[in-house]
Amino acid sequence: MKKLGFIGGGNMAEALAHGLVERKVFRASDLIVSDIAPARRSALRRRLKVETTADNLLVIRQARAILIAVKPQIIDEILGEVGAALQPDAKSHLFISIAAGVPSDRICRFLGARARVIRVMPNAPAMVGQGMAALVRSKGATKADESFALRIFQAVGDAVAVTDERLLDAVTALSGSGPAYVYLFAKAMVDTAIDEGLPRDLALRMTLQTLRGAEHVMRGSKREVAELIRVVASPGGTTEAALRRFAESGFSDIVARAIHAAADRSRELGRAS
Repeated sequence: MKKLGFIGGGNMAEALAHGLVERKVFRASDLIVSDIAPARRSALRRRLKVETTADNLLVIRQARAILIAVKPQIIDEILGEVGAALQPDAKSHLFISIAAGVPSDRICRFLGARARVIRVMPNAPAMVGQGMAALVRSKGATKADESFALRIFQAVGDAVAVTDERLLDAVTALSGSGPAYVYLFAKAMVDTAIDEGLPRDLALRMTLQTLRGAEHVMRGSKREVAELIRVVASPGGTTEAALRRFAESGFSDIVARAIHAAADRSRELGRAS
């Protein structure tokens, strides 16, 4: 028997499998991955040394914990196949889903009301071992199931459990979409530094290190973020001039409206499911 099976072998599944093996949570021989693309299966075997298959039901037979890593557009088809194969005992398996915008009750429609389901919202930096994920368990899932899922996602960054699935809309807007906000801000910094005369490679290098340094200070300090800002912004200095322009432009309000828009869209997609 395998300890974890993946249905879907895309980039996130590969990152998770790699992290689990790299962190010695599991061995490669503990994992099995199904994917419809022969080239993808070959790549996973070559890079990760895991068993692969085109047969989703083989994954179900080989593992009692299943991570569903397929696109939302095809998840109903996958769940229908799996649910039919497991009836009447879908509760024998733990299902962990990273399908974006697919609520737990939709999964349980195929697997049964008492199915053990963990819904997870990861983010793209998991692919470089620096992810942030939040998860919520269905009524049928146990605390042990939750702990098992946390171990998986902590292998590629950090992971937390929430008790209310509705909070995943806020999670999606903050950490799910959040990397794009940082990239946007970084791009603006780089582009403006170039306008000020810095070469592109130097502007990028300095921006990245500035972001990294600020992150380390925030993580290691017991001060509130507002106080950290005040420490850098000397009265009458350059930072104060920049912060004044941010305030005049409504920077904080723009960020708030953007995050609210992402959360609203997440709720819309969930209702459409």
